Amino acid sequence: MDALVGGVTVLERAVAYALGSLALATPGQLANPTPCSRWTLRDLLEHLGDSLAALEEAATTGRVTLTPAPHAEGVLTQVRDQAVRLLGAWTTINGNSPVRVEQAPLSAPLVAGAGAIEVTVHGWDVAQACGVSRPIPPSLADELLDLSVLLVRPWDRPGRFAPPLRPPPVSDPSERLLAFLGRVSFT
Repeated sequence: MDALVGGVTVLERAVAYALGSLALATPGQLANPTPCSRWTLRDLLEHLGDSLAALEEAATTGRVTLTPAPHAEGVLTQVRDQAVRLLGAWTTINGNSPVRVEQAPLSAPLVAGAGAIEVTVHGWDVAQACGVSRPIPPSLADELLDLSVLLVRPWDRPGRFAPPLRPPPVSDPSERLLAFLGRVSFT
């Protein structure tokens, strides 16, 4: 149960960080480029919405179907609302039941930790697309870097993540996490 609480706690902190970045975004910025090559802010928000929905599905049904839902207008509102619903869903999860992602049974804390990486990094991407430098809080970045080293495998690059970069010689936890995940700041 302690692992589940830890997983949910880091996911809550990730969602809080992402919501702060989402508050920066306006409909007029949806065509802005993002650190995710070839994606606009709209594309990124639709992807983030799919990720949030998958995490909510994991909590409420114990499975993830990997089938994205169609997106309507108002993607900013949809993603913000989805983030809030996600938090509510994870407060009621049974930590002893596995979450099925395709055919693989995974522990709920592992799914929450992986989700926290996704949500946090895309929260950073949103801030970048809005032209704002918004470092990931140090304690969250440290925890997510530890998880990323365990969860991001070589076959995830390229594809889900760019190749790792060398962080600046004097770098904070946010810069080290982002470098490990191949992110480049353009703010």
